[in-house]
Amino acid sequence: MNPVINVTGGTMPQEEIAAYVAHLQDKYPGRDFESINIEMDGDFVNLSWQLAPQPFERIRRITGYLVGTLDRFNDAKRAEVEDRVKHGIGSGFEQI
Repeated sequence: MNPVINVTGGTMPQEEIAAYVAHLQDKYPGRDFESINIEMDGDFVNLSWQLAPQPFERIRRITGYLVGTLDRFNDAKRAEVEDRVKHGIGSGFEQI
């Protein structure tokens, strides 16, 4: 993924921009950047960046097992999942 690179406060050679991008890639290995902002302020350079979101797999505890999906459960364990009582967040106690 190619990040959007914004340079403000002056002009900068492409080699120097590439060096700042390489620095950030070394700092965050394996991560993708959505944008990189390079702000020139006299003798100083301010870097700000936005990392691309990383996908993750939700892990839940279901019937005593930590699982992400139910695709590896056999028929008996799937039936146990369907029969269990699911609890929600309510505004108070309901009378039955």
